Amino acid sequence: MWEEKDNCLYRQFKFNNFSEAFAFMTRVAIEAEKMDHHPRWTNVWNTVEIWLNTHSAGNIVTEKDKELASKIDQLLS
Repeated sequence: MWEEKDNCLYRQFKFNNFSEAFAFMTRVAIEAEKMDHHPRWTNVWNTVEIWLNTHSAGNIVTEKDKELASKIDQLLS
């Protein structure tokens, strides 16, 4: 579940292994590129953490962030 904190939408994702985590990141990257809206994220082995906010709006959460978060959630189903 996404949580809003420190002017970001944040979520942590856990996978079975690094390959699954990296494949997920690749799918997210494709969606982010389509939207021209790129996340701040980290990946350590099977864990991906994502922070979303809109830099051009003063680093706050906007509808664009909520839309990307929704698209990311859809990648998991």
